[in-house]
Amino acid sequence: MKLGLFMMPVNDHRRDSHDVLMEDVEAAVRADALGFDEFWVGEHYTTLSEPVSCPFIFLSNLIARTKRIRLGTGVVNLPQRHPLQTASHAALLDHLSEGRLILGVSPGGLASDFEAFGVTDPMVRREMATEAIDTVLKLWTMKAPLDLKGKYWHVHLKDHVYPDIGVGGMLKPYQLPHPPIVASAMSPNSASTKAAGARGWGVISANFVPIENVRTHWQGFVEGCGLVGRTPHGADWRIARSIFVAEDDAEAKAYVRADDGPFAHYFGYLITLVKRAGFMAILKPDPAMTDDSLTPAAACSGLVIAGDPDSVAAQILALRQAIGPFGTILMTATDFINHRHKKRLLRSMELMAKEVMPRLNARLAREGAVPH
Repeated sequence: MKLGLFMMPVNDHRRDSHDVLMEDVEAAVRADALGFDEFWVGEHYTTLSEPVSCPFIFLSNLIARTKRIRLGTGVVNLPQRHPLQTASHAALLDHLSEGRLILGVSPGGLASDFEAFGVTDPMVRREMATEAIDTVLKLWTMKAPLDLKGKYWHVHLKDHVYPDIGVGGMLKPYQLPHPPIVASAMSPNSASTKAAGARGWGVISANFVPIENVRTHWQGFVEGCGLVGRTPHGADWRIARSIFVAEDDAEAKAYVRADDGPFAHYFGYLITLVKRAGFMAILKPDPAMTDDSLTPAAACSGLVIAGDPDSVAAQILALRQAIGPFGTILMTATDFINHRHKKRLLRSMELMAKEVMPRLNARLAREGAVPH
């Protein structure tokens, strides 16, 4: 099993924006030094709590600071940028990183972004996302002259094409035919998982949704693969989870439930956000659950994997047995808050990489269950 760090990020909006961004960079660099396989960062335009407005820029800043970790957009919100920009920026990052890019895509996930960009209709966003990625893939294979006319975008390039001096040509990715593409999934029976399976992509399941939702993601992916005769592999499925590891099991579990801790802040932000946006259903393990019963404390108890290395390894294995054969576990980042919490969270990353993952992979190897 591979290990990644998934960063939305969710920072404390009251802190200095420069400080939290530099800490986010520090966490990514530490992940590379610890041997994490992947690092993912999100894209949001209209929240100081998630201040990365362009994952391509953020990830480019990591190329020289890291050595081997793969760099994932988690995710590019396709309706909020022109597909020509997405194709060009992704290809450039892929070259600069010499093939370390993984392109995560979605229709978007933040209500304030939807409003600001004028794409509040979920059906329209899904249509735009499909048209955008289809256009990106065409741009990576076609040459000018171009006349790609869709419902939402029109890429027209005919009148100013000068092959003798390179004008009209567009950069193709370093990885051919293109970087790996991954679709994000949150809702139960998410249509994006089936589409990903059918299109040869991977899936990344969100950390803040109950396992009842996540279990359906593998089912949808398998169904999509079946439509095109593709063999579904666990290596193409990434599961994000909030995880905290400490030397002492009881101490770790108490830490994640602390009212003033990073996990309470993380879920406090998310619960408030989805409640005001009317998306509470995606966080509920039981549809009959009342909105008032979904609290940060309840989320920390039900959605966080915590314990000593033995306990965390056992919990991840149990999760895999319960939902399906995912091949990568993505540890979700939280805000460092202050020096005391920062020290503990960095230590948690270290224990995850150096203690938990060897236990996991030794057990999977003994069972002959290593994803391929």
